[in-house]
Parts: sequence; C-alpha cells; structure tokens
Amino acid sequence: MKEIDARGLSCPEPVLLTMGAIQKEKPGRVRVIVDNPASRENVQRYLESQGFTTELSVNGPDYLITGERHGAAVPESEPAPAAPRTEGSPKTLVLCATNRLGSGDEELGKKLMVNFIRTLKEMGPDLWRLVLLNSGVRLTVADSPVLDDLRTLEQDGLTILVCGTCLDHYQLLEAKQVGTTTNMLDIVTAMQLADKVITL
Repeated sequence: MKEIDARGLSCPEPVLLTMGAIQKEKPGRVRVIVDNPASRENVQRYLESQGFTTELSVNGPDYLITGERHGAAVPESEPAPAAPRTEGSPKTLVLCATNRLGSGDEELGKKLMVNFIRTLKEMGPDLWRLVLLNSGVRLTVADSPVLDDLRTLEQDGLTILVCGTCLDHYQLLEAKQVGTTTNMLDIVTAMQLADKVITL
C-alpha cells in the first residue's frame, strides 16, 4: 500500500501529492496522513473522484484516509451547470474573495454584496461556478444574509466552491452550510475551464 505523509502541509499540497502518487504509481491502495480538517476533506473527495472507496480514521491530531480502488479509475467529471446550458453558452466563473463589495463604507459594502448575490440568478445558464475565498467564505455560514439565496442557487445546479484553507483560517470549517469545500487546485482548474472569470 502506498503511504503519503502530508502532515504540516496546507491545501492544495496534500491533494497534489496524492494526485502525483496515483498518476505515477497507480496503486490499488493508498493511505494519506494529514493533520487538518480541510486537507482531510479535500483528499478524501479527490480519492473518491478517482474511483477509490475511502475509510477515515483518527490517530491523535492526525487523519488517516485509506483508499482502495476496485477496477479502473473513474474520470473526474464536471459538476452540473447552474441551469440547462444552450449550445455555445459561455461558462462564467464568479470569484468572490470578500463578504462585501467595494471599498469605503463597510456596511454599505455588505449590503451591496447581498444585492449582488441575490441578482446572480439573472446571469441564467451562463453562470457556471461561484468560488468563495478569504472573507467570502463567511457568506456560507448560518448568520449569512444570503445563505438561503446560495442554497437556492446550489439547488438549481450551480456549483459553489468554498476555500477550505480560508474556512480553516476563520475557524468556520464546521459552520459552513452550503457549497463544496475545495482547494486551490480545484479553483485554478475551474478558472482554466471557464470561458470568463469575474473577480470581486
């Protein structure tokens, strides 16, 4: 069994190490050791996307993710778009690195962000991904004024990617109510696949 010690590393490094080992050595079984919840979730999700069944165990401060692959790898597929896509419809990624819009008055900025999130649905099928970074991850917790709006967007098929390192930094990993906890590798890949990136 291939063992990868990724303790002391923050995302996306544990995922990158796991990816490299899987692609190079093609092991049937792999064990990845990490020491933070964001890496645990991201590594486990990555292994499962590659056709591994996973088991999680805890040893003190460490998380041990054991993956076993049965048969051929399952290629990672793109999540569903926000709405039925039409031929030639551009894929737009909105990257939100803040919980407020613009600079100046903080309360005004928060109100503007609420209005922005509530208006996103007007993009229709062009809206393909919403990425939340830094303080933008605060929009996904229980007291967020746009939590219901984000849930509706997700239920309608929009993929919402929420930075795991950012959640961990703000101690909100367990408080997240909507979206998929992700890492910088997934975010960069999504940006590459997008036809257009809007950054706030």
